[in-house]
Amino acid sequence: MKKKRILFTGGGTAGHVIVNLALIPAFQREGWEVDYIGSKNGIERKLIEQLDNVTYYPISTGKLRRYISKENIKDPFKVVKGTMQAWRIIGKRKPSIIFSKGGFVSVPVIMAAKMRRVPAIIHESDYTPGLANKLAIPFAKKVLATFPETMQFLPEAKAEYVGAVIRDELFQGHRDQGLMLCGFNREKPVLLIMGGSGGSEKINETVRASLNELLPAFQIVHICGNGKIDTTINREGYKQFEYVNEELKDIFAVTDFVLSRAGSNAIFEFLALQKPMLLIPLSKEASRGDQIINAKSFAEKRYARVMEEESLTEESLVKEVFQLKDQAPIMTDTMKKYQSEKAKERVIEIIKETNK
Repeated sequence: MKKKRILFTGGGTAGHVIVNLALIPAFQREGWEVDYIGSKNGIERKLIEQLDNVTYYPISTGKLRRYISKENIKDPFKVVKGTMQAWRIIGKRKPSIIFSKGGFVSVPVIMAAKMRRVPAIIHESDYTPGLANKLAIPFAKKVLATFPETMQFLPEAKAEYVGAVIRDELFQGHRDQGLMLCGFNREKPVLLIMGGSGGSEKINETVRASLNELLPAFQIVHICGNGKIDTTINREGYKQFEYVNEELKDIFAVTDFVLSRAGSNAIFEFLALQKPMLLIPLSKEASRGDQIINAKSFAEKRYARVMEEESLTEESLVKEVFQLKDQAPIMTDTMKKYQSEKAKERVIEIIKETNK
């Protein structure tokens, strides 16, 4: 009997890989062979190459910038090159289905899938589709939405609201392991601070400047981004990491409150784990504004407090963190109504149905 083969794609940020990381083990357990197409130097390569029995194929990709740049002249040629590379890989590996989490690297893959007549499914994380997915959706068989509100922006004939896919291992953390990893005690609550996969200079600087006000009330675990640890700070109750992967589940197990950017995958993980959150979305000057919309949606549902980056100061940060602590019981009660496990089951079901 011929083995079933699935090809995953997506990258550029950790958010474009996390859902794939959640789905891949489920298909491996059922005997599917798994391949992955990503960029040559993106974070997806580092994350996927750690997995067993997943073959990683790097391709060329353009950045598809929204702003004027000399690189925009080269990008279309990179996309064409990547499309031909993906076309050859798909022809060689012969997947029966392709699943994409978006990001610029996914565009050539979805285009090549259409050329090879292999059905492709896209999962859109944000409230509104990003540029890469907007370009790829016409070539896809189906597009899945994380936010129910996203359905208004998608073609009705191929769209379905499924919710957020959460990694199983995040529910399997051990509090004792987390406390040991951070050097924390059981008496004081833990505030987790995350500035996205690349870290945030402004959040990092403001948090560190506020330690005198925060540390009497909280123990702080600060995931600050690659190369962004401040080695001059050695305070009891303050633990810094550049990036956390396998130990993240244990850190979540000790976390009482979260201060974070508003990337869709991250905030839905906090929601599934029932972690009250203060969100500081990327400003429109630094992004297309998707995080602002994500955060607004969560605030309206009473899952989070939101603070604009432009208003971020030591004083405002401390004030918002303590208000988060006060409102946490109400947020937690509201979060209990959200059921994350159904989303993953439905996505797997859709992939299998489309594969037939």
